[in-house]
Amino acid sequence: MTPQEKSLYHQIHPVKLATDISAEILSLYLFWQRKLVVGLIVGVVPPMIVSFLLMRFANLEPYKQSSAGRYISVAMTPSAIMMRILGTIITHLGAWYRIPTLIPTGLGIVLAGWLKGLLRQEC
Repeated sequence: MTPQEKSLYHQIHPVKLATDISAEILSLYLFWQRKLVVGLIVGVVPPMIVSFLLMRFANLEPYKQSSAGRYISVAMTPSAIMMRILGTIITHLGAWYRIPTLIPTGLGIVLAGWLKGLLRQEC
């Protein structure tokens, strides 16, 4: 498996998803508490470590062959990735400035980035 494929398919590994979701929740709490540095570390470092470990040591072939793997091979375009990043930034701005409506708005954008391929098929 190429490094590009590993970079793509590790994103749907359950450990990666659990780490990303947990780090997001905790970092949002820390941003709300105005703990910028700790919030950034919690939001970035654990997902990076898990990504490195999965891409280095995990057998990602089953994820590539799965229906989720086939989906993201087509749907996880640069624009979908940018939507996910933008949504994450919006959630963190909402937490930092204590604007609660920005948090579900940002999460919706992240979700739309993940589901962009399905949404495009429906139109």
